[in-house]
Amino acid sequence: MSLRTRMRQALPEAMRARDKVAVSALRATLAALDNAEAVPVDAVDPASGVEPRGSALEWSPVGAGAAEVARRELSERGVVDIVRAEVAERLDAAERLPLPAHAEQAARLRAEAAVLLRFLDAPGAV
Repeated sequence: MSLRTRMRQALPEAMRARDKVAVSALRATLAALDNAEAVPVDAVDPASGVEPRGSALEWSPVGAGAAEVARRELSERGVVDIVRAEVAERLDAAERLPLPAHAEQAARLRAEAAVLLRFLDAPGAV
């Protein structure tokens, strides 16, 4: 089972358990994965030559979905790299927080990183 699939399945479980740290980490990471698959705004569909914006209305394609461009697909390695980047981002942010004033927030960031690390350490992770 892919890393993303395991994370998507864990999200409702974390919500039912009212685990705010896991829910926050999983939602943010799944959103980062979705964003990584988005097509750049200036991309042109090679099949139809459709430009997403800047074209004259009369030149635009007609019909439902005619101007749709397929999303990019991340490899499993790409998914793992993004999850690792999310872990690193949280740990780095926790390190930069002044401890006495923001100890609680730093602890939450470290806990979110730990949630994501469990998915990376699980069997089947690249």
